[in-house]
Amino acid sequence: MIPFLSLRDVTALHGAEIQEAVARVIDGGWYLQGQENARFERHYADFVGTSECVGCANGLDALILIFRAYIEMGVLRPGDEVIVPANTYIATILAITENGLTPVMCEPSPDTLEIDAERIEALITPKTKALAIVHLYGRNAYTPRIGELCSRYGLKLIEDCAQSHGCRTADGRMTGSIGDAAGHSFYPGKNLGALGDGGAVTTSDAELASTVRALANYGSQRKYVFKYAGRNSRLDEIQAAVLDVKLKYLEADNAHRREIARYYEAHIQHPLVRLPDVLPDEQNVYHLFPILVGGERRDALRDYLAAHDIGTVCHYPIPPHHQECYAQAAWNVPRLSLPITEQLAREELSLPMGPAITREEAAQVVEVLSAFS
Repeated sequence: MIPFLSLRDVTALHGAEIQEAVARVIDGGWYLQGQENARFERHYADFVGTSECVGCANGLDALILIFRAYIEMGVLRPGDEVIVPANTYIATILAITENGLTPVMCEPSPDTLEIDAERIEALITPKTKALAIVHLYGRNAYTPRIGELCSRYGLKLIEDCAQSHGCRTADGRMTGSIGDAAGHSFYPGKNLGALGDGGAVTTSDAELASTVRALANYGSQRKYVFKYAGRNSRLDEIQAAVLDVKLKYLEADNAHRREIARYYEAHIQHPLVRLPDVLPDEQNVYHLFPILVGGERRDALRDYLAAHDIGTVCHYPIPPHHQECYAQAAWNVPRLSLPITEQLAREELSLPMGPAITREEAAQVVEVLSAFS
């Protein structure tokens, strides 16, 4: 059996240190908003290259808090438009609509699978106030064109870094430090994953960070004094301690992912399978290894691999604009036509990928895939 991702094997890579960190928190008796959080926030901000990091409960909350903070600061208002890639996990869209903002879907490039920078300008209106980019699959989504458009039109640039821990842009900057603010997820399956839910906001805007921190603490900056009607969204001390351990090994774990990915890229040759454009090493941390299966054969290949004990996942078989929760949304009436996104939803299949998969297992995946007909 070659699982899509074995969290047990991933945790075992650094198991002794993780257990020591968890025991330290348990024995210390302080479980929220303590030294572990402060240490991890400092280390992660340094790693990303920002002056501020605010831990929170999960990646969705991180994005929600960014948009909410901008509303509280008067930078955004309900009804403002946010351009966002149509090819993304629904959390990116939920964070926008949760705050009464209007998502404007932008198609991806069929070659990179990321937001198509050449399609953005045509979507900008007087109501457009922000652009959210998603470094999907662990691939850098930022381009100089995106930066130029944000500067020209005065748009806030928000990064969804849920899948891009350790990924860099072409000019060497770390994702999470490129835009005005970034949301990060530490869901267990991420490149930097906790043993439960966790998230963070990174930014070099001190006012934004302070507002996010207050909003995540019921809206309070001082005990029993509430400036905002906030929410409870905190990273607990155990998760912070675990993340601080795993952060030390993130670059090495990403290097292993690249090694496996390069093997896939060199050896997968099948008439039905197409790979996205290969990016330079630093611009892809291979959170996922997506392939595109043509001829309406994606599900057949998925089932065939499963029959040979190889785990895969389809990301994301129903795009956000086709989800029932948005069927009656004003911005989705009549239902949007986004043919590139819809094709990716039909064709995408992710192969086993992670820091614990071996070269031998990758070779077996390729061998079995090559025999598919």
